[in-house]
Amino acid sequence: MNNKLTESLENYLETIAFLKKEKKIARVKDISKMLDVKSSSVNVALNVLADKGLVIHERYGYVDLTDRGQHIADDIQKKEDILFSFLHNVLGVEESIALKDACKMEHTISDETLAKLIYFIGILNKKKTK
Repeated sequence: MNNKLTESLENYLETIAFLKKEKKIARVKDISKMLDVKSSSVNVALNVLADKGLVIHERYGYVDLTDRGQHIADDIQKKEDILFSFLHNVLGVEESIALKDACKMEHTISDETLAKLIYFIGILNKKKTK
């Protein structure tokens, strides 16, 4: 079984995590609305994610993340937060553009590049506090 997730599937995990945090529950119709896709597309994606052991989904019921699914969603969100912070706070990119760019970049940035970016931000923060 291929465990690599597409950008689209990662977006589903992020959306489910966001809905659970904000509304306490995630439903197909809410996911569909947030991602601007048809409910049938959501159901297809949920079946793929369920097969990978990342979501629990009862047909026409609520959607939940497994522990592994939540962990992946948290990692994706952390990447986005770091990238957004760098783009907006360090480079001065306008907030809405930085958010869009960070969302795109989070799916492709390597662990090595992310680690070096975190290190670089840490150096900048140390210089600011001196």
